Amino acid sequence: MINMILLAAQSALADTLTGENPVLTPVTSGEAQINLWEMACKGGWIMVVLAVLSVACFYIFFERVSYIRKAGKEDPLFMERIRDYIRTGEVKSAINYCRITNTPSARMIEKGISRMGRPVADVQAAIENAGNVEVAKLENGFPVIATVSSGAPMLGFLGTVTGMVRAFWEMANAGNNIDITLLSGGIYEAMITTVGGLIVGIAAMFAYNYLVARVDKVVGQMEARTMEFMDLLNEPAQK
Repeated sequence: MINMILLAAQSALADTLTGENPVLTPVTSGEAQINLWEMACKGGWIMVVLAVLSVACFYIFFERVSYIRKAGKEDPLFMERIRDYIRTGEVKSAINYCRITNTPSARMIEKGISRMGRPVADVQAAIENAGNVEVAKLENGFPVIATVSSGAPMLGFLGTVTGMVRAFWEMANAGNNIDITLLSGGIYEAMITTVGGLIVGIAAMFAYNYLVARVDKVVGQMEARTMEFMDLLNEPAQK
């Protein structure tokens, strides 16, 4: 009996070493892995559209960030120098200084200085018109980002619908021989396009809100400079 047990143990050990023992032989993982690029490729043509929209959106985003940052930089002594020029009657020097500064606030003040001598209401209207033009320049490209933020998820849902239509079409044509591999392509397209659309849309939404906040800050600076300039015009003449 003991000899039989020893022989069985030796046989089991030999099977393990040769890989023939199904219980003791280590199982090697052969699971397929997929990377992000392969996953995106399975999303179909919708992913190409989403990629183009994301590139356009973030190009506009970085370009606008650079432009708005430059527009928000101001000389803290800007209005003091303008006040000195106007009090001393050096209107041309004040206009040249505004042109050298070359910021939205400076261009607004330049427009106001060029209207000096007219009624205050006319000066203020000229400054406001110039301010509207400057705000429009700051917000250039914003409609594109806003459209991407709302349109990208819709494109993703469109891919979901087309992917599910493809999956059901393959199911209908398969008849009684339905195989899960027949459905994998449509299901991949349905799920991946939804994820891609949401990622692009959410990123565009955050980018849009960030730019709006930066523009609001610059607009606040422009309004503050306008009020200072109007106060300067309303100051009593020094004797």
